[in-house]
Order: sequence, then structure tokens, then C-alpha cells
Amino acid sequence: MKYLHTMVRVKDLDASLDFYCAKLGLVELRRYDEPKGRFTNVFLAAPGDESAQVELTFNWDPEDYGGGRNFGHLAYEVEDIYGLCQRLMDEGVIINRPPRDGRMAFVRSPDGISVELLQKGEALAPAEPWVSMSNTGSW
Repeated sequence: MKYLHTMVRVKDLDASLDFYCAKLGLVELRRYDEPKGRFTNVFLAAPGDESAQVELTFNWDPEDYGGGRNFGHLAYEVEDIYGLCQRLMDEGVIINRPPRDGRMAFVRSPDGISVELLQKGEALAPAEPWVSMSNTGSW
């Protein structure tokens, strides 16, 4: 058995690609448009690691998917959790659970999908502004 991908339904493909690619840093691997089924699938992965893919499914007919919390979360190992969280904040992304412990943070996609960010290797030393930052919303 081999893990292939996780599928996430999205309401706005452009906003989702901006979040996952431009802000989070994933790369688009391939795209599949299905006119008969009226959907588009876009497969993403972390640069250099195609073994863990995210499939964004955009249904062309509007649907309401709720808050996304019932999905659980996606998780990505990152080189510098403080640097990435700062860059995401600078791009207007809310840090729902700041990396107070130097190890773990949570953000949400435009569709409410929770994304866990985990520091690669050992946790970084606790540092401001993260130590003093409170949670925002749910994660």
C-alpha cells in the first residue's frame, strides 16, 4: 500500500491556488478538467517531494462545504516555522495557532481547511512574538 493524495474540495480555485502555491509554497504537478463531470482536479506537492500530494477538486457548480473542520487537517514539515508564519502573516494569512512552542502552528485555507505546520527536526527555541500570541478562531 502507498499513500497517493488527499482530496480537498475548494469553492474558489484561484484563491486556493494562491494560498497553497503562492503563499504556502506548494507546486502544481498536474491539472485535469472534466467537462462531462463539471469539475477540475489540480494536484499539488511540496517542492521536491511528490510522494505526499494534495488534490484540489473544484466543482464548477456552486456548493457549500461548511467550515472544513470535519476534514481534519493537512500537515507539512517546514524548514523554519517562524519564518514561514511571519511570511504568511505578511501575506494576510491568519495564524490560528501560533508556533509558541517553536514546533507547531495551524493556519486555514480560503475554504476553511486546517493546515498544520511542523518544524523540521527539533523545535526552535521559544521566541517572540509567537510566545505571547494567542490562538485566533478554531484550528
